[in-house]
Amino acid sequence: MAASKPVEPQSGSGLPRWQLALLVGTPIVLGVGAVYLWNRSRTKERRGKGSGERKTPEGSASPVQGQDGAARGNREQENMSPLDRAQAAKNKGNKYFKAAKYEQAIQCYTEAIALCPSDQKADLSTFYQNRAAAYEQQMKWVEVVQDCSQAVELNPRYVKALFRRAKALERLDNKKECLEDVTAVCILEAFQNQQSMLLADKVLKLLGKEKAKEKYKNREPLMPSPQFIKSYFSSFTDDIISQPLQKGEKKDEDKDKEGEAAEVTESSGYLKAKQYMEEENYDKIISECTKEIESSGRYTAEALLLRATFYLLIGNATAAQPDLDRVINMQDANVKLRANALIKRGSMYMQQQQPLLSTQDFNMAAEIDSRNADVYHHRGQLKILLDQVDEAVGDFDECILLRPDSALAQAQKCFALYRQAYTGNNPAQVQTAMDGFEDVIRRFPRCAEGYALYAQALTDQQQFGKADEMYDKCIDLEPDNATTYVHKGLLQLQWKQDLDLGLELISKAIEIDNKCDFAYETMGTIEVQRGNLDKAIEMFNKAINLAKSEMEMAHLYSLCDAAYAQTEVARKYGLKPPTL
Repeated sequence: MAASKPVEPQSGSGLPRWQLALLVGTPIVLGVGAVYLWNRSRTKERRGKGSGERKTPEGSASPVQGQDGAARGNREQENMSPLDRAQAAKNKGNKYFKAAKYEQAIQCYTEAIALCPSDQKADLSTFYQNRAAAYEQQMKWVEVVQDCSQAVELNPRYVKALFRRAKALERLDNKKECLEDVTAVCILEAFQNQQSMLLADKVLKLLGKEKAKEKYKNREPLMPSPQFIKSYFSSFTDDIISQPLQKGEKKDEDKDKEGEAAEVTESSGYLKAKQYMEEENYDKIISECTKEIESSGRYTAEALLLRATFYLLIGNATAAQPDLDRVINMQDANVKLRANALIKRGSMYMQQQQPLLSTQDFNMAAEIDSRNADVYHHRGQLKILLDQVDEAVGDFDECILLRPDSALAQAQKCFALYRQAYTGNNPAQVQTAMDGFEDVIRRFPRCAEGYALYAQALTDQQQFGKADEMYDKCIDLEPDNATTYVHKGLLQLQWKQDLDLGLELISKAIEIDNKCDFAYETMGTIEVQRGNLDKAIEMFNKAINLAKSEMEMAHLYSLCDAAYAQTEVARKYGLKPPTL
């Protein structure tokens, strides 16, 4: 699938990018928990513990008293200590609370707070928390926050008060402080309570979306690395604009004194843009295409598509869409140009989380150019993302039928079948898929993607040594592919727990491609696990500045905000999860 980036097998693995933290052997909290980590031995112990709603106040309610009992109780109270009288008031409040008489309960808890000696901090914190619970039932969120704050000041690790305050802060739209509280709760509960983990995930996603929306709107366009751009175009075989200049397109070329080709002399902006592509002088392509379009030149349709493609590559989908729309609606344009524009617009829609529009564009591309292998290849990848594996395999088969030499489609078909068998816990089908990978790398020994996908499957099967060999073959074939070094580094962490070698390989990825956002994101995730939160935040921020879509940016902001929340929790409460 193609939009602002080529679809790697989920960046070279079969898992969503946020799940890559699992490769290190530590659990995560839902979709953003790469920064909410606990030790490996606890990974399988989460389920079934502490998932209930925290609604009730603490302490038992007093038994119902008759008139004689009430009189006797009054005489006894005269001889009780202040703390005992406070406890009695709290118990009476609990009885009202359970009867849903929240105003009377609040009055009793207020009495308990007034009666309680100030040095009895544990009891006093309970009284404040119970009154907050009653305010919560009345949806008085400001009062809930105030009373929970009093409770936490008296007892800084009071989970009930922290979580109740987090929920109230969410209602007040104070996401930052809500996140800090729920982060503290997750750490205190060792990530065993699904309710607090869900709230953390929800708030992080909301924060990420809000920040990404603002940042993405005002971001400076950034051209990806040459390695990324070449990888992107290599995912197409029927893309006219990515083909070298054909005979007849080139004008007479002289050789300058250094023996290099001079610029195309024809005034066509599109032909100049194509030459700049061959020279990897990508920054000039958009402006040259614009010249062709504004002059209504011979290659207007091609220039529109090429300009749209580079708008997508720099992360400017807003500018790309009108160009794609124009090409798609040009009935007299080359059908392959229109199909390619539909593929790219469909991929853009998928990145924008509009799967229905995406599917419509891919289906339209198949209708107008049914012999275009790219349509089926990229639609197959879309179907994998939509969990429609059978349909994905059908599309890959169609692509292979049209282009039997398409090693990429063959490898991705194997991977789709493998993920289906692996997640369905079908050992026989898993083995069939693994045999399929062996066949692909035997028939297509120059296909780096085949080795990369096979390596991920081998890692799932804990065949780490062989997976490492596959990554080495990838590096031999594509020594400038930064993502392969990242995956190989993650493998070292999972296989040998070799943190130094893992970080060395990921650093090598950044050295090869300093615009590899995946490498910075992975480095940040590892630094969180090491407890180096400031370094992690630095890495996440670098990745944010390189993000190629608003959705990617929102995900990265979620990771960064989670790491920042941990620094605040550590500062306020001295709480840190165990580290690698």
